[in-house]
Amino acid sequence: MELRKDPITKSWVVVGPSDQARVPDDPCPLCPTNLTRSNALLYFPDAQKWQVCVIPHPRPLYHIEGESGRSAIGIYDRMDPVGAHEIVIETQDHNRTMSDMSDDEIHAILDAYAVRIADLKRDPRFKYVTVFKNRGQLAGAEWTHSHSQVTATTFVPRRILYELRAAREWFRDKERCVFCDILRQEEKQKVRMIDTVGDYAAYCPYASRVPFEVWIQPRTHNHQFETLVSSENRRNLATLLGRTLRRLAQVCEGYHMVVHTSPNTLQTKGELSEYWKTIAGDYHWHLEILPIVESRSKSYSIKEVYFNGRLPEDAADRLRKIDPGS
Repeated sequence: MELRKDPITKSWVVVGPSDQARVPDDPCPLCPTNLTRSNALLYFPDAQKWQVCVIPHPRPLYHIEGESGRSAIGIYDRMDPVGAHEIVIETQDHNRTMSDMSDDEIHAILDAYAVRIADLKRDPRFKYVTVFKNRGQLAGAEWTHSHSQVTATTFVPRRILYELRAAREWFRDKERCVFCDILRQEEKQKVRMIDTVGDYAAYCPYASRVPFEVWIQPRTHNHQFETLVSSENRRNLATLLGRTLRRLAQVCEGYHMVVHTSPNTLQTKGELSEYWKTIAGDYHWHLEILPIVESRSKSYSIKEVYFNGRLPEDAADRLRKIDPGS
């Protein structure tokens, strides 16, 4: 496999067949009895009675060894797929999902996310580290056992580049964070707000890409998910995330969840180095959850112009009325 850059969209694409065999679903490779303990990168809270275990992905898109070897082929750019690709096993129980878990259990998962993001950002080769979760068959989940994935890449994904540019321009013009402004507007209007717990808020974005899309973010400005700031309490985030997922379970069978956090500011070369001058003030970490409510949906087939058949105001109203349980 290799990375190739589209010269028009500036997107990096992993192309080519994997050199590793597909991992079978049965027996489940994420169940404790089938894990190779020497392979584990992290146990939470400890190795003896763990709830969360992080392992290298058995069929990774990126490999940890070597350098990117960026080179030109005529007008095109290519790189070796250097990076990291990990699996966060969220529970030992094969049949539990994140929406079934207690606040403390979700808190442990979020802490594991933060530990792995912080650790991978110590490697100056990696420009971006993120966590994502595909829940359900329609979302492309690799295994039914509840899990998330961590990737570290030598490039910043295009969606994050768009956010960085927009946030920097907003900050340059207004000397304010656009994400903070959005949340203040949503809390003032109330029509798209879903729920709040402590310093965290959940709402349907004004230009939601898919039905019931939800963003969760802290009120207090913070550009790094992995670093808590004053008034942030990750257990409150766990409570709100659990309540949100239990609501979404009533309207969809699967979802994509992605942590959007600041890129690795150890990178001081190239086009992104200019972003670091104001990034602590202009960027704001957040979670994006994109539910999948239909097996065939224009929302997921027309990628560049999203079509959402449900107003976010109506979606937020319905989600607010759903009892999130405990």
